[in-house]
Amino acid sequence: MSHGNAALSFEGRRRLVRRCQHRPIAHVAAEAAVSRRCLSKWFARWRAHGDAGLHDRSSRPHHSPTATPEAVVERIIELRKKKWTARRIHLKLASEGTDIAVCTISRILRREGLHRLDWLDVDGEPLRRQPGTILACYPGHMIHVDVKKVGRIPAGGGWWVHGRGSDADRARRSGPKNRGTKVGYTYLHSAVDGFTRLAYTEAHDDEKASTAIGFLARARAFFTAHGITRFTRIVTDNGSCYTAKDYTRSVLSFAARHQRIRPYTPKHNGKVERYQQTMTREVLYAAPYESEDHRRRQLQTWLIHYNYHRPHSATRDQPPATRAHTRVTKVMPSYT
Repeated sequence: MSHGNAALSFEGRRRLVRRCQHRPIAHVAAEAAVSRRCLSKWFARWRAHGDAGLHDRSSRPHHSPTATPEAVVERIIELRKKKWTARRIHLKLASEGTDIAVCTISRILRREGLHRLDWLDVDGEPLRRQPGTILACYPGHMIHVDVKKVGRIPAGGGWWVHGRGSDADRARRSGPKNRGTKVGYTYLHSAVDGFTRLAYTEAHDDEKASTAIGFLARARAFFTAHGITRFTRIVTDNGSCYTAKDYTRSVLSFAARHQRIRPYTPKHNGKVERYQQTMTREVLYAAPYESEDHRRRQLQTWLIHYNYHRPHSATRDQPPATRAHTRVTKVMPSYT
């Protein structure tokens, strides 16, 4: 694939070389805003190989004199299958008259997928497959759901506003000599569609199964309003609210499957985890708030910005709502 600033694509090169059959190369190059040398190169390749010569070639060199010989690589793999470490392989090869650095051996083992000893079976063969990418094929294919717990902001603001050691700061503490009240936590329930990246978030005072079930029903209505009516898989972690039978029964009432990720593997629910990182950086701790209600109102405003105005790299630098069938909220960028 050509880089973003490339002046010529495959089709553009083919059009220019056709013009060069009847006109001087310098004139055609000047009209296309490319150098004569560049267009001469593509014209020569087209004359030698036809349209196939207009594709980009690999930048890999034809010869690498300093590359590790294949015989040495095969010897390294042979010794690795005996569960030898990289340093032991280095010493063995040195005794055989082959001087090769430990870092080079480690790089070869990583390239061959043999860099972890605990990933090899008794015969030295890899036990694990190479990690893949979790991709949603259509809207509603995978709805990622999670809860984020954040500290509640007391009335009048916390220590971010009043400073460390202030009364607002001491109000967060608890113990026998407590001079304030315990602030508590806010539980942010979030759902993200894996295909469109549309996000829906609600702030609640707990993470009980009943609260999660109510949130899921409202999230379903939110996605349905955007044209997402087919729900195939609801992905959650193994929290107590998600392992409840009532929650699973609620999920299976409209979705084909309730998938709980592998324990201690949050990357399997990575889309909502990444969304929560963005939410934390851009709104939750982006400014000092005077109260918890103030932050919750700002969160709802930011949620509209995230879905309808903020560019997202997974949607080709367009807002997530551009991939939905229906756009519900019509808000101008100057809503603040």
